Amino acid sequence: MKRIQSKWAVHINAWCVVILSIFACVWSDTALAAAPQVKTQGPGFYRIMLGGFEVTALLDGTHPFPIDTVVEDVPKAEIARDLQRDFLQTPVQGSINAFLINTGSKLILIDTGAGVLYGDCCGKLLANLRSAGYQPAQVDEVLLTHLHKDHVGGVISNGVMTFPNAVVRTSQIETDYWLNPANKSKAPAFLGTFFDAAIASVAPYVAAGRFKPFSGDVELDPGIRAIALPGHTPGHTGYLVESESKDLLVWGDIVHVASIQLRNPKASVEYDTDAAEAQRSRRYAFELAAKKHYLVGAAHIAFPGLGHIRANGTTYDWVPVNYEAAPGR
Repeated sequence: MKRIQSKWAVHINAWCVVILSIFACVWSDTALAAAPQVKTQGPGFYRIMLGGFEVTALLDGTHPFPIDTVVEDVPKAEIARDLQRDFLQTPVQGSINAFLINTGSKLILIDTGAGVLYGDCCGKLLANLRSAGYQPAQVDEVLLTHLHKDHVGGVISNGVMTFPNAVVRTSQIETDYWLNPANKSKAPAFLGTFFDAAIASVAPYVAAGRFKPFSGDVELDPGIRAIALPGHTPGHTGYLVESESKDLLVWGDIVHVASIQLRNPKASVEYDTDAAEAQRSRRYAFELAAKKHYLVGAAHIAFPGLGHIRANGTTYDWVPVNYEAAPGR
């Protein structure tokens, strides 16, 4: 009797294995097929070491950049050719990048993104700052390359200082232009809201005595020097960051569309206040970065906007930084 029961048990167990296997396969196929698409990116920060300084690129967001209508002094056929060469098509999603420098004694943020001024596409800098391990109250200084919306907008949140312990700095020339309402009537009409945004954004810092413009190419902090790169705006400024013989040039809006302007540095955008001067500054920044082998922090090259410029005849190539999973270790 025990032998018969044992025989039936073997058969039952075998059938159970088969049935469970079938159910497992069906369940597995169904689960994999039904998994929803996530459609989001991870936190937008990327970290490198520059000598003894820690540099964290922060993404404020990406937005559709209407290259075919904004880029000037370039034939439409050339725009289409250069975009196609880089597997892009209009409207290209343009990155808005900022750069956080931890010198070991100060936490310095270069540019702040658009905040709420560009709508839902952007304003993600604060969340990415926190994801990177920092809090807004820890920022000691904010250095602005210029006072356009997508660089100054993030200094305030709901009308108050986003960085309550920070001093905000930009060039005196930039300050005199954008914070003077009289200049608004002389500028192209589409720039009107740029004046309003600049004045409103820095107002809380002005009231608190925390807005301190500077003049000329001066050292603002040990290892951080301002470099005038005018043209895109009257006081447009880059920042040269140096630590242990390693250099990073944060150049603001020298480039808006790498696919076009690296191949044709004459290409301007309609937001340039002086296109000829912007072209001169672009040439100077390209030549400087290529000759000195500077690492570049670019506001509008695809996130993280960190890489090198390499001369290629009369044009230039962008070489992104090599990814490192554990920088500085």
